[in-house]
Amino acid sequence: MANFVLVAGARLGAWAWDEVVPYLRAAGQGAHPLTLSGLADRRGVPAGQQTHVQDIVDEVEGQDLRDVVLVGHSYAGIPAGQAAERIGDRLAHVIFVDSSVPADGEAFVSAWPDGGAMVKASIADNGGFWPLVPAAHYDGQGLTDEQIARILGGSTPHPGATLTEPAVLARPLDELPATYIHCLLAGAELSDDVAKLLTSRHWRLVEMDTGHWPMFSQPRELAQIFLEAAGE
Repeated sequence: MANFVLVAGARLGAWAWDEVVPYLRAAGQGAHPLTLSGLADRRGVPAGQQTHVQDIVDEVEGQDLRDVVLVGHSYAGIPAGQAAERIGDRLAHVIFVDSSVPADGEAFVSAWPDGGAMVKASIADNGGFWPLVPAAHYDGQGLTDEQIARILGGSTPHPGATLTEPAVLARPLDELPATYIHCLLAGAELSDDVAKLLTSRHWRLVEMDTGHWPMFSQPRELAQIFLEAAGE
């Protein structure tokens, strides 16, 4: 049995996986959606990037999980990629869902065209948090109005330090057994970092014809990709 540890991106919590979890459990697998510190039901808990890495490690080790398939969506690819190294032989596979990937010494915002200047200014103007976004942010992503309302209703401002602190990697990510899910409606090309990682024999690419939040727009299809990755 695989144990899926599910970590959603910025502003989201464990609740974002509510429609994916039943498919995984129906297939006889373990599913462990995780809320990172400072978000959703853990709002108010101080958090930096390494706090989020430790949140994931603590979930795995605290529940003594084995055959772990670690899933990081969007921002959460940054802490998930670091945690994947730190859980050792408990890891079976890591899945990056349309996500950023960590680079040693680099922050989440480092890859932004302006070096993250706008994000950093927004964080400074909003009490140390990356603020919520309007409904229009989700247009063209394959989401219904109801799904957008659900995302907006559950989102919380994101702890800014997690976006600006550097990642810490002990070894290259291309040594990890990994699947990268590219959501085509999101519009972005694969980053150079991801494209390079996908040249590794340990990595494979899966494309989804949906937007950046497939756990809402295509939960059944996303769960099937997860199950196929776990079976490799």
